[in-house]
Amino acid sequence: MRGRQIPPAASRLVLAVAAMLFAALHPPAAAGVDVAAVLAGFPDLADFARLLASSPVAGELAGRSSLTLLAVPNSYLPQSPSAYAAASGADIADVLRYHVLLEYLAPADLRRLPASGKLVTTLFQTTGRAPADLGAVNVTAAGFSMAVVRSPAPFPGSNATVVGAVTAVPYNLSVLAVDGLIVPSGFDLAASESRPPAAVNITRVLADARAFNVAASMLEASGVADEFVADERGAGITVFAPTDDAFAGLPAGDRLQSLPADRKAVVLRFHVLHSYYPLGSLESIVNPVQPTLATEFSQAGRFTLNITRTNGSVAIDTGVVQATITRTVFDQNPVAVFAVSKVLLPKEMFSRRDSAIVAVASAPPPAAMPAESPETARTPPTKLSSPPALRGTAGDANYTAASATKPTIGRWCIALFYLLPLLLPLV
Repeated sequence: MRGRQIPPAASRLVLAVAAMLFAALHPPAAAGVDVAAVLAGFPDLADFARLLASSPVAGELAGRSSLTLLAVPNSYLPQSPSAYAAASGADIADVLRYHVLLEYLAPADLRRLPASGKLVTTLFQTTGRAPADLGAVNVTAAGFSMAVVRSPAPFPGSNATVVGAVTAVPYNLSVLAVDGLIVPSGFDLAASESRPPAAVNITRVLADARAFNVAASMLEASGVADEFVADERGAGITVFAPTDDAFAGLPAGDRLQSLPADRKAVVLRFHVLHSYYPLGSLESIVNPVQPTLATEFSQAGRFTLNITRTNGSVAIDTGVVQATITRTVFDQNPVAVFAVSKVLLPKEMFSRRDSAIVAVASAPPPAAMPAESPETARTPPTKLSSPPALRGTAGDANYTAASATKPTIGRWCIALFYLLPLLLPLV
């Protein structure tokens, strides 16, 4: 029996589907965003691009993602940007850092800003030279313009209006044009880039951020904050800090404040990952189940957080509570601190009954942290490895790229499933 010839149209369709599947299974290797290359396509930003390239800020951007760059067009730049910054007691590099927001903000995000605005941490905050939260900017909607960016200081300071969206690399880099250089308030004139940064005092970071008084006082009273110093010397730490509003919103039956001191310390450790994860790494995390500091002093697999990206935000699920990261409070390797919308209550100590969250009295807390002498080596923590972007190993990078393609492969397989019934009659 002689087989029927496949019509040319059907052949082309089959080849197209095969090519799409091949592309899905063999995606190009992901590369970091080259900010200089992105700006090179916009002559109106040439002066700002040169200013950025001549400063140490360009190198600091190489390993980061989920950024918003407030770029100043040539017509809005002062004749001597360095002199302009110096007149305010600032260094031009720090002024440029103040134009790098550690959060991806697209024009659609600006249109959804609340009336009170949104506080966003900048790269300048990571230097340790910004007093309190003056290394952040307040981004507010402003009539027909897209937004106004200003210092959160209570006294008048420099500000700029967002005059347009320039370009974007989705979820990695958003470039917005502003009508002038923004100089942060409260510069420490005695500070310099040659001065080594002091050790990060997370309790002080939270107290200075103004909306974390309860979390700061609990960390201080429990002594858990003292444990962070040793952790910073290893793979670093990531802290999820509930706001004062999050503590105020706790249901009456949770009895968190009435817990014994050792169990309360477990809840605080449950808010900390024993690895440094900037926001971009959390948004693209490979394994969503993450051990916490509480896991280290318990059994493996207990006191873990499930971290995923949902509806454009980073969501954290404890098994009892679902919270989201609302903003970056502090981000300087090896420490990252993020505000979260709810207090993270572990399922090992709390349960949900009749739509209420109650403490489980019978759940034993993890063993207390053993005392260590300076000569005693710290027991290796039970944790996942640091994000591949921070470790720089080829094996981890390949694993991340392969895992990131799984949703794409699944979508193409589903598409092929629906196309096959249409192709078979043509064969």
